[in-house]
Amino acid sequence: MTHEMKGLLLDDCWAPVTSEMGFLELGAEQAAQAFATWQRGLPTSHGFTVEVLPVTGTLEQVLSRLLPLSGGETQRRLFIPTRSAWTAYVTNQWTGTDAASPMSVMARWLSIQCLRVVAVPHTLRGNQGRYGAVMLDLFGPAQPGKINNYVRALEVANDGGHWVFEQSGEPFPFEQVEQYQARRVRDRFTFEMLKDYLLHLGLAPFGEDFYLPPGSCAWLIQKTGPSTTVGREYTLEQARAAHVL
Repeated sequence: MTHEMKGLLLDDCWAPVTSEMGFLELGAEQAAQAFATWQRGLPTSHGFTVEVLPVTGTLEQVLSRLLPLSGGETQRRLFIPTRSAWTAYVTNQWTGTDAASPMSVMARWLSIQCLRVVAVPHTLRGNQGRYGAVMLDLFGPAQPGKINNYVRALEVANDGGHWVFEQSGEPFPFEQVEQYQARRVRDRFTFEMLKDYLLHLGLAPFGEDFYLPPGSCAWLIQKTGPSTTVGREYTLEQARAAHVL
């Protein structure tokens, strides 16, 4: 899958942080403030301080505000404005951003659309490298009678050595549904298809110039409290080495 994933964000230099990202159909500051309000109300946040801070600079300078990466509780989250109605979401977890649960909660709570986007090249050779994955999850407001708030979910992933394709929800009119019958499983939902679908939804998240339009700033949510929750801290280089990047 490596050759099929040319053009990843920042040449994949910020993986695993950017291998998975969340997107909220909401302004960056509004999204950050709402997220902080949610976090402050959680029982697990008692004794912590949750700050919302403006961050300026290039995309890489903004991402560097996540460092060091955390092996314990997530301490820093970024909400990055884009040249669209969507705001990007990434965190400082050393294993990479986990966007599914936060995006599901925010979509339900704020009655908006949220996305989880995953693009990981398949580089596994023996016991070295990463299992490949292309995923797109769209969450919406809560619906009566439904347990979850998935609107549409698509994924192709290497699951421990074999490729699987899964989908749920109703296809959008722009989807290449005939491709889902491809003989080779990994061809049923490709990186190129992911980029095309995202364009139809108003996003171009793999281009650096999609982020931080002139005059805008990102918003950092910083959670501070008992040091016992921090866990081991990692530089980006250490996290990349551990993930064989």
